[in-house]
Amino acid sequence: MTVPPGGSLSPARGLSRRPAVPQPEPAAPAVPEGPAPAGPEGYWLTDTAFSGRLREAALVVLDVVEGMLNDGYTLTQALDGSHQFVADLLHLPAAYGILAEAEAAALIVEAAGQRPDRPFGPAIATALVALDQLPAETQQTLVRAAMRKATLATPRRAPSPPAPASPAPSLARRTR
Repeated sequence: MTVPPGGSLSPARGLSRRPAVPQPEPAAPAVPEGPAPAGPEGYWLTDTAFSGRLREAALVVLDVVEGMLNDGYTLTQALDGSHQFVADLLHLPAAYGILAEAEAAALIVEAAGQRPDRPFGPAIATALVALDQLPAETQQTLVRAAMRKATLATPRRAPSPPAPASPAPSLARRTR
């Protein structure tokens, strides 16, 4: 015997009908608060401010990777998908996070003493596979070395110019 939706089977009375319980409305999709992440002004490779933000994003990826290595992940496991944190933490368009992940991988490979020929060349892939076989402590040391090197190489933003000094109060001439 099947029970219709909203009904119940009562031994004393047989099938009875209960009033339907109102179901909550499906939630509307979340609308992100604040403005959308700012992308480059024009072509991304020629926008120096945006390139600086990408360098900062690579540092964030390295920091995320270091934390994941501490949690027992291997280097490639930690790198895989770490770019997803960049959009939230640095307010960058998500599509550019993968570039930060690639830069972080290249920095780690360089910290291991290898010179990748290009960002997406086979040398990076080969090096990452080899580095993944190293002990966890060695992987952590390489990530920290990459962070130090990248931090030293990242130009500091020039401080904002100081606000103009307020004019000194003028002394009014006294008249007699």
